[in-house]
Amino acid sequence: MPRKYPIEKVRNIGIIAHIDAGKTTVSERVLFYTGVSHKIGEVHTGDTVMDWMEQERERGITITSAATTAFWSPTYRNHAKEHEHQINLIDTPGHIDFTVEVKRSLRVLDGAVVVFDGVAGVEPQSETNWRYADEYHVPRICFINKLDRMGASFTKSFQSIKDRLTPYAIPIQLPIGLEGAFEGVVDLLVNKSYHFEGEHGEKIVEGPIPENMKEEVEKFRHDLIEKIAENDDAVMSAYLDGKDISIEDLRKTLRKAVIANKIIPVFCGSALKNKGVQFMLDAVVDYLPSPTDVPPVKGVDPKTGAELIRKPLDEEPLSGLAFKIATDPYVGSLAFFRNYSGILKRGSYVYNSTKGIQERIGRVVRMHANDREEVEEVYAGEIAALVGLKGTTTGDTLCDPDKALILEKITFPEPVIGIRIEPKTKADQEKMGTALHRLAEEDPTFRVAGDPETGETIISGMGELHLEIIVDRMKREFSVDANVGRPQVAYRETITGEAEAEGKYIKQSGGRGQYGHVWLKVRPLERGSGFVFLDKIKGGSVPKEFIAPTEKGVKEALDRGILAHYPVTDVEVSLFDGSFHEVDSSEMAFKMAGSLAFQEAARNAKPVILEPIMKIQILVPPDFLGEITGNLNSKRGRIEEIGDRPGLKVIDSKVPLSEMFGYATEIRSMSQGRGSFTMEFDHYEPVPNNVAQLIIEGKKR
Repeated sequence: MPRKYPIEKVRNIGIIAHIDAGKTTVSERVLFYTGVSHKIGEVHTGDTVMDWMEQERERGITITSAATTAFWSPTYRNHAKEHEHQINLIDTPGHIDFTVEVKRSLRVLDGAVVVFDGVAGVEPQSETNWRYADEYHVPRICFINKLDRMGASFTKSFQSIKDRLTPYAIPIQLPIGLEGAFEGVVDLLVNKSYHFEGEHGEKIVEGPIPENMKEEVEKFRHDLIEKIAENDDAVMSAYLDGKDISIEDLRKTLRKAVIANKIIPVFCGSALKNKGVQFMLDAVVDYLPSPTDVPPVKGVDPKTGAELIRKPLDEEPLSGLAFKIATDPYVGSLAFFRNYSGILKRGSYVYNSTKGIQERIGRVVRMHANDREEVEEVYAGEIAALVGLKGTTTGDTLCDPDKALILEKITFPEPVIGIRIEPKTKADQEKMGTALHRLAEEDPTFRVAGDPETGETIISGMGELHLEIIVDRMKREFSVDANVGRPQVAYRETITGEAEAEGKYIKQSGGRGQYGHVWLKVRPLERGSGFVFLDKIKGGSVPKEFIAPTEKGVKEALDRGILAHYPVTDVEVSLFDGSFHEVDSSEMAFKMAGSLAFQEAARNAKPVILEPIMKIQILVPPDFLGEITGNLNSKRGRIEEIGDRPGLKVIDSKVPLSEMFGYATEIRSMSQGRGSFTMEFDHYEPVPNNVAQLIIEGKKR
């Protein structure tokens, strides 16, 4: 079956935003206007297409990213069939606990629409998502939503984007009226006004610029054209000569600038009131890149480590990334797959170069939220889901068995909170293991571990809501009832000084003995560096074959901790001397020696306990400001800034996670139910001595 749309007419985009900015409402309008759904679903009535999980509909939030495919031809082309484009859309969650969904989606997308609340402007999670998009160099457009709400301000929201995210933002539209009087938009490029009529705003009525806006529009249009012209020499010289530049040329130049991340266009509207979404779709087609507009994907040869490049062409060897694993009640495990080059056919064999295994593609489906459409092939630049893969997990590369390469993996944040969990009955016990294994396969920020001292199972994740949803899913999807313990903080340990130590493991017990002897030096690294092992052996005092076992012994000691059995991080360990015995030395002996030497060195290198510090933003009416700030100080919090929003104070602060359990209830009681907060992980830092002592004693108990 040949390609339906040429690759130049394919757009892979994500919708990203802070929680409650209206992403899912925007996605539902996209599905309606593109004809994918014939009825608009609403978050508040729980009948959305994209939020299909029961937990999402009950809570009115997005938990898992949902993918769908829609087709769109721009409004100004009168939706002519020859101008139709295929848009593969991923609606991502806004809650910090599910940040993994945003990160892995942005890794495989070519462009993004960032949605902002017209009242709040830039919020904490908007900044985190923006950072992820910067990390992967994803071109984006902004959509300031909810301009019909009380307190909405296009100017303030736009200014917050410029101040806090990027100086490259520039408005392409201005709203006509605000709050209850919001009635349409002015398009600065074509210099016309537009109103949205009909039951769902599907009729777009063009008109002149309102009299009271002419001066403002003139100023903004002048700035916009100047900004666009800066990106093309021919357009610039025509502009300087005072010639009229055609709309077509302006669009072409703007597209080039957006793809190069030199301009970020800002659109506006109200998805709930069906205003402005069609123009956002036009912008996706006009300005966001197709797979051929972004640099070709790079990988490394698994055998030689040489860099390889794959162009987004059907004729190239197959290469793609499995960016998400999901459990589907009807077909089992689904692997969401972004194809970068070549054609993937149903029934073919592919090579998982990350794991070094061969996989057979049972079925290929195109996803529409939780509905599936069977397809025979996935072409270069497309996104689909694969059924029947046995060993593939998130971040694995699937490629042509004869022309293997490994694409860059996705790095995920470490879990910061854990809880103990136990099955309620014997029957639940067997099912719990399977359920936890399946959920951990789906979500790389969710970990399952056994506590060796107590034999209990500990599950860790990104926040209380994250773990609450996991336990809820175990009950509904896997019929497992479980008792849950109190949340625990994922502490870490590190060292603050340098030290050297000797590790000797010698055992004689008749016949062949054991002999391992090493000298290690440890020194602290910057926060977030992890673990580095250096081989500094000169003159073969420790033979090559015993260096890897020594490193393995050190790694095992890292996991066991020094002060309170928490994993050790941010250390560099150098193996610089040692000795061996011709007969008695073995891998096991050097592993033990490495472990003993590390523990000794670390104990002498001023070890400390690290705790996760969270970035908190609190919104509260001014009357309660004093009580809230006093309470934050009592929690070892550092207040960084107090800002204003209409009728609210905004407190930005950093607080240790251990002090934040149950804060949702506290803030309600302190503010008569009118305060709210958002929280995300920021960094690890050493705990004060008195707190460290309590942690060590608690762990011993």
